[in-house]
Amino acid sequence: MIRTVWHMLEFELTCTVGLRSSVSCSFHALHTTQGTMNSVLHKRQSSIVGLFLSLSVFILSCESGKVLVYPVDGSHWVNMKVLIEALHSRGHNITVIRPSSSFYLKEDPSLFTSIVVNDGIENVGGFFEEFLSSMIDIQKGEASVLTFLKTQMDFFYMISHAHFVTCNTMSKIIEDKELIKRLQDEQYDLVLTDPAMTAGVVLARYLKLPLVLNARWITSGEGHFAIAPSPLSYIPITGTCLSDQMTFFQRVKNSLFYAIVLFQDKFVVGPHYKALCDKYFDEDCDIVSFLQEADIWLMRLDFVFDFPRPTMPNVVYMGGFQCKPSKPLPEDLEAFVQSSGEHGFIIMSLGTLIDSLPADTADEIAAVFAKLPQKVIWRHLGPKPSTLGNNTLLVNWMPQNDLLGHSKIKAFVAHGGTNGVQEAIYHGVPVLGIPLIFDQFDNLVRIQTRGAAKILELSQLNGQTFEQMLLKILNDDSYRTNMQRLSSLHRDQPMKPLDSAVFWIEYVMRNKGAPHLRTKAYRMPWYSYHSVDVILFLLSIAAVLTFTTVVFIRCVCRRACGKRKVKNE
Repeated sequence: MIRTVWHMLEFELTCTVGLRSSVSCSFHALHTTQGTMNSVLHKRQSSIVGLFLSLSVFILSCESGKVLVYPVDGSHWVNMKVLIEALHSRGHNITVIRPSSSFYLKEDPSLFTSIVVNDGIENVGGFFEEFLSSMIDIQKGEASVLTFLKTQMDFFYMISHAHFVTCNTMSKIIEDKELIKRLQDEQYDLVLTDPAMTAGVVLARYLKLPLVLNARWITSGEGHFAIAPSPLSYIPITGTCLSDQMTFFQRVKNSLFYAIVLFQDKFVVGPHYKALCDKYFDEDCDIVSFLQEADIWLMRLDFVFDFPRPTMPNVVYMGGFQCKPSKPLPEDLEAFVQSSGEHGFIIMSLGTLIDSLPADTADEIAAVFAKLPQKVIWRHLGPKPSTLGNNTLLVNWMPQNDLLGHSKIKAFVAHGGTNGVQEAIYHGVPVLGIPLIFDQFDNLVRIQTRGAAKILELSQLNGQTFEQMLLKILNDDSYRTNMQRLSSLHRDQPMKPLDSAVFWIEYVMRNKGAPHLRTKAYRMPWYSYHSVDVILFLLSIAAVLTFTTVVFIRCVCRRACGKRKVKNE
């Protein structure tokens, strides 16, 4: 088909060049027919342009791929949608398996085709608000040991139940023969999934398709621990709130937290996926081995944000890939921001899972905001604080990226989610962090270590401490200077993170996978991986040699002593 179109194009070009030569050679003779000839030339040129466009569309359609996406809802979907938009702009066809309970993930026929699956998940927003309230009481010392244990057990149950429902949803998909046949007939080039909920990895394995992970988290915590060497001596476990420079007792803490992670993966989450794997796959397998066989890991971080660590060839770092230059604000927000004058403005947001803080805490924060000369934009969905000042605007939603990129922004009060931290780095805005749950404290530790943020723990959160730390961020220029340095480092790279991510997704499409980038180390038994068998073998040889040498020396000594005794007699 391409060759036929090319021959047609050559013919049109030949005709046009010949026609131009004829017109040039007989210009004076045919001066009276110039208008007619120009008209013919114009038609020929239009035909050529049309053929060029047709050829480009044809070639684009030949190069476009089919991508099956199995996302995770909430802020994870915000990340995944950025990748989907980039792939769609490149001409790829996207199909998204969308859970029926999703609250962020909405159908968008102009961007992707949806397959809706009933997952039966209930809204967990109420659970997180209760969990947060309990954690505040625990950290302030206002809760009993029994309350602490109950809170932890409830949290483990919630995590376990979420993964249980995810596995049940995948069972419904696999056992739906019509749906599976449809997915097989589509002949997708790869599966793109977020392994925080790992059912998409199982689906890729079942369909025998190349797998690309939009990752940072897996069932057992941070993704690197499944595929790359991760010495606990300088790589902090999520939840420890440690940096990469640990004292002895901090290393002890790090090791204990790693044991908890292994316990959670083995007994809380792992059994659900093990049952799923045993049900639909003949070989002895588990979810971790499926993860380790992924072709590409697109990691939502970089080493401007994270601590340096060992990595692998199939890990692509795309930290801040969702960040982009700010766009003009809506008129009402722009007017509010401009009214701040030289003092500028502050924004506050606690992410997608937590709508608001407890009422008494919100009142204390609002009272501090009311004292400031800056204007404040606060994403707050709870009851209106009684101490709210005229300088504070409460909103249900805010264009966070555009506000962070505004010239009058002074500070960002944030919960420490990965997206918000990366956007703050991109725009060079210092952060006052109020970590709530999950990885938020650890994210904030990474930028506090670099002098670009302050952390206010829930146990210390009150009007006085909030005011002191916020004024520190606003009045100490070092925080802004350090964050702007991080911004400069983040932007100083040969390729934009999003372009790099798209390149590697298309790389997997072109090459039908990337097995040459995967290590085989994960197939080794633990004792082989850590060379325990080699060490034991060498120690055994050393022991045998030592024993033989000792025996030999003793025999020689005894013989020598015997000869001396005979001579003496």
